Amino acid sequence: MRGDGDGWSEGPDGLRHWGKYGAAGLLLRAPLAGGGSAVLLQHRAPWSHQGGTWALPGGAKDSHESSVHAAVREAWEEAGIDPTAVRVRAERVTASALSGWTYTTVVADTDQTLRTSRDRESLELAWVPEDEVTDRPLHPGFAAAWPALRATPARACLSELDDADTVAAALPRTVDLADQGFLWLHSDPDGPGGYARIVADTAATADTADTAESGGAPEAQTGALVRTVSLTVRQILA
Repeated sequence: MRGDGDGWSEGPDGLRHWGKYGAAGLLLRAPLAGGGSAVLLQHRAPWSHQGGTWALPGGAKDSHESSVHAAVREAWEEAGIDPTAVRVRAERVTASALSGWTYTTVVADTDQTLRTSRDRESLELAWVPEDEVTDRPLHPGFAAAWPALRATPARACLSELDDADTVAAALPRTVDLADQGFLWLHSDPDGPGGYARIVADTAATADTADTAESGGAPEAQTGALVRTVSLTVRQILA
């Protein structure tokens, strides 16, 4: 479906980028068995820009669209993703140009690895485990953005909360830590990642460190250094 944003934006340096009003893509994350996560990737058709590489479903923004609307629309058009199954967690401008053009990655979750249907812009669509994304030939723009978009897995420790059930019901999910990146927070005690300490004090801020804890996590009980993060309930439920 063509919109009024389809076309090239050219800057004073002569570089062109697709999307008269900028572009957006959807990084959709879904849970895997065992606490892990997968992201939806598109194997781009040979005729497309950087054809044969893997990237996110996405494309040009129309003049009336927000980045979120454009990214969700593109995922529906190119991958058959039901917009009602998408829960947006964050937006990141992951590329820009002198022309004022920008590419915004919309980070979102869904409850399961949804069935997909490809259009002519895709050779294939795949739910790829997050730790296997870089095993594929990535679109250069996506490859440059991926380190900042990838979510670090973490196991939620809810023992300090009076209402742990409320937080547990919201898991697993992506948690936006702003300039510290993203967490994939889950509740599988045997799953990947260090432990996330959840506190009720909503005035606290996220603080990551390599810490030797005195209890709670099995690794800590053996005196091992555990990658930990402190989160508030507000951060998780935002």
